[in-house]
Amino acid sequence: MVRIGIVGFGFMGRMHFRCWSARNDARVVAVCDANPNIKEDTQRAVGNIDGAAGDIDFTGIEVFADFDQMIATAGLDAISLTLPTYLHAEFSERALSRGVHVLCEKPMALTVGDCDRMIAAARESGKVLQIGHCLRFWPEYVKAKELVDSGQYGKVVAAMFQRLGSPPGWSLDNWFVDESRSGGVALDLHIHDTDFVQYLFGMPKAVCSHAAAGPQGSLIHIVTQYIYGDDQVVTAEGGWGMTPGFGFEMSFNLIMEKATIVYDLTRQPALRVCPAAGDVFTPEVASQDGYVRQVEHFAKAIQGQAVPPIITLEQSRDSVKIVEAEKESIRKRERVAVR
Repeated sequence: MVRIGIVGFGFMGRMHFRCWSARNDARVVAVCDANPNIKEDTQRAVGNIDGAAGDIDFTGIEVFADFDQMIATAGLDAISLTLPTYLHAEFSERALSRGVHVLCEKPMALTVGDCDRMIAAARESGKVLQIGHCLRFWPEYVKAKELVDSGQYGKVVAAMFQRLGSPPGWSLDNWFVDESRSGGVALDLHIHDTDFVQYLFGMPKAVCSHAAAGPQGSLIHIVTQYIYGDDQVVTAEGGWGMTPGFGFEMSFNLIMEKATIVYDLTRQPALRVCPAAGDVFTPEVASQDGYVRQVEHFAKAIQGQAVPPIITLEQSRDSVKIVEAEKESIRKRERVAVR
């Protein structure tokens, strides 16, 4: 039985708790959070999507306020690290150096330099470090990747990704909107699609980004074109400037030589394949969501089972590198090469 600790018990911490609790080969035995009222606060609904556990029974779970004490005394095999982004590098290194595997939420870190520190720490420790880019495991996105890679509908001519919501105001001290801690909308929200673009097409040659800022000067909406060649158009749009009543939407359109693949979270069926010849259909996809499937992938890896290379540390770092180029493009108002 794999012994799991969850570090940071907000929205994503509870999402990981739900996924770990559903497994027969693992048990959450410890939670670490600086909030002294964490048990009571888990009864409060948080987040912009469904799935995070609430009203949690803490029987058999030791609650810590001190990370090092938890690592030293809880007998953990692995942690889910769901702290604010600016803490990812430090706490990943501390856990890895003590022989504990780490599933770290996305983005990997605030900077490429911090990502490189994490990669070095993982290599030195010999332990598994996996970054939680859940879209690579999300059933409809997985199916889209399979269809693109199969070549049965020809190449992708154009691709559009969109992710929109209201400001993430559910964190205890509103750290999401503090770009020095979260990286802002580009690194926290938009990176989902940046990473999936990289997964589908590899590293772009350059990016051209535009953004809108909110009343406090922070970015709230970003649109990027990823440059791969003159004969292919790839764009992604992300924002958390929508009014609270808007809710949350994510979608993509892949325009291929012989089909269009469409996904829209707000529609039923959400995923459709529209061939140039033949009827529109919805392909079969896995029933479990991307959070469950990424935890399954990590659980197998730390138990020594062979897993496919769905996400590597270098790719996780490269997604941060692309976003850094996007931010530079916004500042300079020009195309920026991805180096």
